[in-house]
Amino acid sequence: MRFLGRARTAIAARGRYVIAGCLLSGAVLALAACGSSSSSSSSSAGGGGSSTSSGGSTIDICSSLPLQGAVNAQTLPLVNGIKLALSEAGGKAGTFTVNYTSLDDSTATSAATSCDVNQSAANARKVATDSKAVYYIGEFNSGCSKVTIPILNVAAIPQVSPANTYVGLTTNYPGSAPGEPQKYYPTGKRTYLRLVPRDSIQSVAGLIAMKAAGCTRVAVTNDKTAYGAGLAVQVGLNAGKYGLKVTSNTALDPTSPNFRSFASTVKGQGADCVYTGFNPTGEVELIKDITAAVPNAKIYGGDGVCSAAITNPAKGGIPAKLGPQFHCTVATLDLTAYPGGKSFLAAYKAKYGGPAPDPYAIYGYEAMKLALDTIKQLGAKGNDKAAVLSALFAIKARPSVLGTYGFDANGDTTLKKYGLYKVGTDGNPAFDKTVG
Repeated sequence: MRFLGRARTAIAARGRYVIAGCLLSGAVLALAACGSSSSSSSSSAGGGGSSTSSGGSTIDICSSLPLQGAVNAQTLPLVNGIKLALSEAGGKAGTFTVNYTSLDDSTATSAATSCDVNQSAANARKVATDSKAVYYIGEFNSGCSKVTIPILNVAAIPQVSPANTYVGLTTNYPGSAPGEPQKYYPTGKRTYLRLVPRDSIQSVAGLIAMKAAGCTRVAVTNDKTAYGAGLAVQVGLNAGKYGLKVTSNTALDPTSPNFRSFASTVKGQGADCVYTGFNPTGEVELIKDITAAVPNAKIYGGDGVCSAAITNPAKGGIPAKLGPQFHCTVATLDLTAYPGGKSFLAAYKAKYGGPAPDPYAIYGYEAMKLALDTIKQLGAKGNDKAAVLSALFAIKARPSVLGTYGFDANGDTTLKKYGLYKVGTDGNPAFDKTVG
């Protein structure tokens, strides 16, 4: 799916990161790159201001990310990482001037659950009609990528996600739905790539962590979404390889007032650990009910529940006494664990100040750096989206701040590592170790 990185402290009201159009002289609205939008900001050199460029030497790059609600603790640093890479390049990709636009795919009503599929589709349609668009960064949520991939596929615009993990976007592996992934590519040609490992790899990271923690019998639950159900299936398929017995895989409604019946089932099955393939809604009550029935149960989850909203009692999360029993996996690692993490962190702090950002910032940085380097190496063909797409899929050993990686024919990254997070002393998820 996507979810939360390391220092997830801003999980209350996070404010809006929205600029209505491009502000010139504080008052005049200008047409943003990648179409005009009331929920976008535009930049040609990675700064926080706005600018416009024209002429054949100008190309457009857009991101579509949920910038409202709790998740902006990850997405705002991610956008900053994108801007940092563009700023370091002087706003250029080879000879081309880059207009970057940050589009918001969340709405006031979707903020609690992240992106809004209708807004994501609207963003993708704007980019699809932009003749200068050559690269699209998004989505943050797998569910929203399900609606944008086909739109951008028809327009033949390369799409790179910094956060999606759902298997069905790129493969028909167990956990995918009928018709996936072919239905997302109406042209028959792949146009989507991702920088984080898919859920078939995330499930293994969770199993390795549970095995190391002494788990033997694992009850699995999911929230009936493509992400949650798919991740739960992957856990079940791989559990035997790690000597773990899955006692059940139960689909639950995350909006239920309580999960006492499920907790009673967990107890009756003799499970000592529970894996939750949930989005945040309902997770806190689920953990409380499980541990009430099985006091020593260890709870593990994927990136969808790795947030301060789940772990920090001051933000509505689980009671502090349950913190030691909860762990979760995220594709992001501690920034210093990446080969280029320390240098990135120094550059980020020099530009933006403040504490270390959420690790998704480095994925935003690499998503833009990947675009700029690919376009630059194409020379005069850097404004040709077909050439950009072919060059992206040809990458097999790219040195980067994330480490050396490439893409397979499906668009999946060759990176394999996940981070295991625990509840930190401040109540927020804290990086524990690298798994995988």
